[in-house]
Order: sequence, then structure tokens, then C-alpha cells
Amino acid sequence: MEEELDHVIRFKMSDFKILDCVSTGLGGRGDEIVFEALVNNRLSPLYNTKVVLRRLKTAQAQRRGKRAIEVLKKLARRRLMYHSYSMQVHGYISSLMSNGHSSFTLVHGHHSSFSLRHWLQQSDWLPTLEATLALDEESVRKVGDTTTGGPAVSRHSRLIRVLMRDLLIGVNYLHSHGLAHTELRLENVHISPVDRHVKVGILGNAAYFHENAGSDNTPESNLDRRQMMIAFDMRCVGFMMAKMVLQELMDPLIFTKFKSFFSKGHDPSCLREYLLRVLEHRLSSGNVGLQILDRNWGAGWNLLSLLLANKPSKRISCLEALRHPFLCGPRWRVAPSKEIIRWGLGSTAVRIAEEYIYSHSQRGKLSHFIELMEMLTPHSKPKHWLEVIPGKWRFLYSTGRHIGLTLRQPPDRVLIGDVCLTVARDTKLNNRISLTSDIEFTVMRGRNWPHDKIGVNGKLVGYSSSRIQAGRRLYLKEENTTAQHVLSQKLSSQKWRKVIPFEELPSSLPAVKLVPADIDLTMKLDDPLGEDVDAARNIIQEVRTQVPPELFDLSKLICGTYVDSRLLILRSIDGSALLFTRSCLDENHR
Repeated sequence: MEEELDHVIRFKMSDFKILDCVSTGLGGRGDEIVFEALVNNRLSPLYNTKVVLRRLKTAQAQRRGKRAIEVLKKLARRRLMYHSYSMQVHGYISSLMSNGHSSFTLVHGHHSSFSLRHWLQQSDWLPTLEATLALDEESVRKVGDTTTGGPAVSRHSRLIRVLMRDLLIGVNYLHSHGLAHTELRLENVHISPVDRHVKVGILGNAAYFHENAGSDNTPESNLDRRQMMIAFDMRCVGFMMAKMVLQELMDPLIFTKFKSFFSKGHDPSCLREYLLRVLEHRLSSGNVGLQILDRNWGAGWNLLSLLLANKPSKRISCLEALRHPFLCGPRWRVAPSKEIIRWGLGSTAVRIAEEYIYSHSQRGKLSHFIELMEMLTPHSKPKHWLEVIPGKWRFLYSTGRHIGLTLRQPPDRVLIGDVCLTVARDTKLNNRISLTSDIEFTVMRGRNWPHDKIGVNGKLVGYSSSRIQAGRRLYLKEENTTAQHVLSQKLSSQKWRKVIPFEELPSSLPAVKLVPADIDLTMKLDDPLGEDVDAARNIIQEVRTQVPPELFDLSKLICGTYVDSRLLILRSIDGSALLFTRSCLDENHR
């Protein structure tokens, strides 16, 4: 054992002066006792240095401490990187106690009084952490930014980039040396005010990729083990990023709901739709964290979805994350991939649709974004649609007509709630799907309806089945229409030429044709409105007036032009497009 630890210092207890307090952020596990101490041995190179003594009581805890020293020996070739991104292990104290058991105490650096979790729990954490990291112009330049100060959203976003990039560099340092951290949490991460680096713990639970591989020690199994261990670390980094950006996730109850989203197998690309409801925000404008993730065409949501992907093989690596647009400041020109551009178009379209009151320019932008998304569709064959489209989709926007309550005097005033389209795959026929539209509404009685939205809740349910087959959407050549002219200009620009394989507006695009069958329509009300049949007729007519006719009469949906794990675009018989986002909410979350 002594030979294994000869690359670090063996101390004696008399080498230290024990301090009378312990910082909150240094709290250890139940099998550890933590002290703060000063080295008082004048012959020691650490004389008068403040250190942490971590006494490990159980055999398992002592194995963690010895593992941290063993990892230091593994990483000794690049000691500068080790000191920058890990808690520095100085040595150990080992002695035999009177009862015959051995005592083992790990001696490591005192980098900060707070773990990153304790920093984020402070009421004034943002300015304090900015001061600790000394975010001057030189330091923010390292993350591709040239500004300091500014609104809270900009400051928070800049700080997240600094912390995440430093954390990823440290984790990548371990991965490049064949080690996985396995225990990345906010509690284990500290920030040193001396060198202003994120310290990723003492590495007591670090594991080698190919250690204990067993008899099946083939290159394929080693590669799978390495991929799984890296993917586990990246998932932990994703949870840490989510807590740093969204302060609400520091609440254990909300974080439990957040983790349940993944345990149920939901796609992480739908995380925004889920969190808007869980955090009770209809719009992201009232929440700093949501605004940060929405910035730069929703790049933050994209990075989170890649870090928290359900399949380990789909998770992003440290080097790929460091090149992601969300972590690169405005001074760094990152060439986005087709997937990032597709994500950005969809995210921006969703944000514009959420504003609800659409000006002429907004409607024009949404139409252009939808057209561009259709040209970048990742799935054009019916078999791919049958795999992706099943599920519940919430209606966001229609390029057709929009009629509300403001300038009309209908006999019954109806406030439309969520409008959803549920798609299910027929188990008997491979090429058939069922479509169910759920239109929730509230019938408001009385003259005070602009201020009092309480009324009788109801639901209009439409059902139809459709056969799905390959097809194409034809573009009619019209003379000098403004929409086509603007879209042609976009296609010819250098920005879009790299990702869209068209130099001019195509005559047709691949689509999935929907061949509908008969439809069925039912209406349900929580409380009866009386025996007046005309009242029910008026309600249905008002719902039909405000809702796109394609959701009332599902047979008018004739083709699908875009689908991915997050968004869906269907076209109707009159050419208008309907934009949907996948909904992952259960009834008890609504």
C-alpha cells in the first residue's frame, strides 16, 4: 500500500493546526468527518497553507480516498491540467488505532468555502459569483464575448457559458485519460477564487473505462463500456446545466418532476413544452432561465436535449458540446449544422406563435419559416412517419384565417383552450393511423366576460382514420407573388445555400399523403346549459368560427410535410399549414 501512495506526501497529525470551524460547502458524506486545518510544519512545502482533512471512517470510504490518490498518479503526466480542474490531493494521514483498525485521512486543497450548489442557493449569487470569477473583459473574451455587465439575462447567460465551458474542459480531461467521473453533481463541484477554475471534485469514485471488464474484453465491448461511461457523465452534466440555468429546479419537488419526464421515456427535445406547464409559465418572457435557453434560436434547449438524450449513443461528447452554439459567444462564428438550423427555425416559429397577436410581418415570418422547415424535413418516407408521428400534438398556429372574440358579438362567447391532435398507429393495418382532435373551450355567460373567464368547460372531440402513403406537394407557379419572391431570395442567399439543396423554389417537395375516412364528432360539457338545442348549435358554430376548420373536419387534412421528435406540420386542402408541437403532459399536470 505504501508503494502505491509514494507519489504523494504522507503527513502526521502533528503537521496540522486544526481550525475551530468547517465551511458549509465542505460537508461530506455520512462516512466522512471533515476538518479545516493549517499546515504548521515549517519543513513542509505547504507551510501555512489552508487545507481540508477528510477522515474516512468506513472501508468503502477509505477505498474512495485511496482511489483519489491513485487517479492522481494516473494523471501526473499533465499535472497542470489536474491542478486546474480537480481538487488538488496533497497526501494522506494513515495510522493504526487502539482497536486494531486503521485510520485514513485524505489531505486535499481548500479551494472554496462553497460548492456550486451552495453558490446557487445564495440570494445574491449572481453578483457574488461574478466577483469571485473576476469576470472582466479578458475573462469573458475567452468564451467568445466582449461585454461585461448588462441585463440580468445577459449576465446570467455569460456566467453559465463560463462555468459550463470550464466544467466540460475538466470532464474532457478525465475522459481523454481513460477515466469517467461517475459522480458529477453540484455538491461535488467547487470554484477556486485563486485560479478561477471549476474543480470537479477529488475523483474518489473515478472509474477506468476498461477496468474490471471481465472475460469479454473485446474491442467492441470496451468501446461500448467507454461510450456508456462517457454518456453517464454527460447526462450528469446536463442535469447540472439545467439547475444552473433554471433556479426553480433547485427545489427538490420540481426537480423530481423534471427527472420523471425522462424516466417516462419522453423525448428531451420536448422539454420546453413540458417545463412551461410545470413551471406554470405560459410564455418564457417572465423567466430568466427560460429566456436564456430561448436565445440564439433556442440553442440552449438543443444542447440540453443532446446532453440528456434517452439513448446513450445519442448524447453529445465534451468536445462536441464545447463547439455548440449555446456555449460559443457572439465573437465566435460557429458554422451550424443542418440539424441546428432546423432546430432554430422550429424554435423561432414556436416563440412567434406563442405571442398570439400576430402582425402582418409576424405572419409573413411564420410562413417563411414553415416553408424552410418543409424543405429541411428529416423524414420524407411513410415508414419514417409511422415511427415518429404517433403521440399527442398541441396545435400552435395556422397560416389560414384567424378569428377571435374581440370585434364580434356572438350569441355565446366561447374561449378556446388547448387544441390537441392525437395520432395513433393502427395495430392491424401498417399504413393506417387514427386522428383524434380535442378542442377544449369555456362557455362564458354574462356581460363581464372580458374580465371574468369563468364559465362552463367543454370539449369537442373529432375522430377520423387516414391511410398514409407517399406523395408530393406541388407548388403552383404564380406570377411574382410576394411570398414566393421573398422565399426565393432566402434560398439564393449564402446563408441558406449551404444547408438547403435548392437554388430556386422547387416545383414540388416530398410529402406524406393522408387519405381520410369517415369522421365522428362529439361534444361534452361539464354542466348542462339547459334543453335549448339552439344553445348547443351556437356553441359548436362559435368553436368552428375560432378554430381552424381542419381540426373540426379532419378529412380536410390531406398531407404531412414535416415531422420530427418535436414539431409537426400538416397541410389542408386549401393549402394552409398547421403547426403542432408534441405534448408530453399528463392530465394531472394541467
